[in-house]
Amino acid sequence: MHGPASPGWLLVALCAATGAYCLLRMRSRDEEARRAAGGEALMGFGMAVMAVPAAVFTPPAWTWAGYVTVFGAAGLRALWAAARYGGHHLHHLVGAAAMVYMAVVMAGSPAHAHGASGPPAATGALLLYFTGYVLLTGVRLLPVTAVAGGGPAPGWGDRPELARACRLSMGIAMLAMLAPM
Repeated sequence: MHGPASPGWLLVALCAATGAYCLLRMRSRDEEARRAAGGEALMGFGMAVMAVPAAVFTPPAWTWAGYVTVFGAAGLRALWAAARYGGHHLHHLVGAAAMVYMAVVMAGSPAHAHGASGPPAATGALLLYFTGYVLLTGVRLLPVTAVAGGGPAPGWGDRPELARACRLSMGIAMLAMLAPM
């Protein structure tokens, strides 16, 4: 990612921490939660590596082909999972497609120059999607009154509010990465 180093390092830290928490979520008792957490961990760590400031490390040209391959495969898996298990995996499909798109853009124009025409339509569509996703996820984090005596305390992998916060932070990071494109 090109731009100032400080925001880039903050983005790296946010995405890496999110990826690490998603690895913890893979210890959930719920199979569906484990499956979603695995895809989100891949996304978090992939975004962390992509966000490393270019002034510190400029990846070799083959890196972007690797991103396209890995996240293209993740997108196909998300498509299969969405058909089999349900709608949340469609968000994983959009996230994987966004990663593929960013890798292609970064491989093709390292300076991310757009000229006078502004960002491409795909960037605009992804920005709109992730803006809506961030707003919706943020609203879902608003506290609601809890029911007393709800059973045993959930483990780290089974905390829905932390999973939503994880998804919110990745959505915000995706916006931060797409905006300069």
